[in-house]
Amino acid sequence: MFSFLKKKKPVPVVYKRPEHCISRKNIDPDALKVLYRLSSLGYTAYLVGGGVRDLLMGRKPKDFDVGTSAKPNEVKRAFRNCFLVGRRFRLAHVRFGEKVIETATFRQNSQTVGEIIERAAEGPLEDNTFGTPETDAHRRDFTVNGLFYDIKDFSVIDWVGGMKDIEKKVIRSIGDPEIRFQEDPVRMMRAIKFSARLGFTIEKKTIAAMKKHHACILTASVPRVCEEVFRLFTYGHSAEAFRQMWACGMLGDLLPGLAESIGRTGGKKSPAWKYLAVLDDYERMMSERGFEVSNGLRAAVLMTVLLREGGKGGSARKVMQQMMDAIKIPKATYFTAVLLMESLNRLSAPPSKGKARFVHNRDFLDALDYNRIVCRAEGRDESVLNAWSELYEEKGNK
Repeated sequence: MFSFLKKKKPVPVVYKRPEHCISRKNIDPDALKVLYRLSSLGYTAYLVGGGVRDLLMGRKPKDFDVGTSAKPNEVKRAFRNCFLVGRRFRLAHVRFGEKVIETATFRQNSQTVGEIIERAAEGPLEDNTFGTPETDAHRRDFTVNGLFYDIKDFSVIDWVGGMKDIEKKVIRSIGDPEIRFQEDPVRMMRAIKFSARLGFTIEKKTIAAMKKHHACILTASVPRVCEEVFRLFTYGHSAEAFRQMWACGMLGDLLPGLAESIGRTGGKKSPAWKYLAVLDDYERMMSERGFEVSNGLRAAVLMTVLLREGGKGGSARKVMQQMMDAIKIPKATYFTAVLLMESLNRLSAPPSKGKARFVHNRDFLDALDYNRIVCRAEGRDESVLNAWSELYEEKGNK
């Protein structure tokens, strides 16, 4: 009786193997070992998150993460090469040499936003409330990151509409974005990171919530914010990422001096974007060669528009101190960035006998690359820098 009043149990959309492009040959073999081992022991085990998204887009994932019904201690018993880490999020790291397959038990949201804020004042939070694949999917940040790949039947399981959003090239918050961004303001930075990196558009409600709540980023953990700032540079899409940060107001919250400088120097046409665009070309070139760009170089390029606008009144140390005060960049990053910015004067003239010793400085190559980035962004000649490069080849490696 009254069966029509019963709420239907939600079911996921399941895409069978012929309906998607994921192949096991593109999955890390060690990730497959973890999936097969947990599955053979009777646990549910899925490939989850960004790895599934990237595979569906024909990209090579940087990481392969596993979600499972096995509890952390059960994962540890299943693998001798497993180590448990974290307190708030208890994770199992299954190690294969230097590689780590991060394996997390399915979880669920256990607290309201009010409870999270109230408990945060009491000390570090724990979040080890285990759940189901459905609850785990719904607690993730964006729909494109909420897809699961089932090793048993090679299907893709979609609880949140992520497959359609990948097809539409849209970044959409899972759940109410206003609540989700107050819950964890760093998600706003992650939305921009994925949008810039993937070339996706941020969905209307999601971007509206970001513009409304951008100042909440100041309540987030400073180390996490600093980490996410530097992640905006990876994959060579920093110009677009920081342009979006500036447009939604978040850059003004984190680096007000830089945001104001961008506004004074043309806004959307500010030279800041050109500096970052040239850096992006450099990042992609270095990545293809198997090298990673230093955060000192990234920080120096980001703040160059402020240095150039300030002229003699805005020293490299004063400019970088703003970044140090705002997001607490590591001291090593600060000092490297200062040295690179100060090298603009040192490398502006051909090498002389007294200045030639600079080629032996451990940061010389970064300084040379930084100067080339600035020269190309400003459309200036590089012949002087070529002379320094030739001197390095002659003396720098002796």
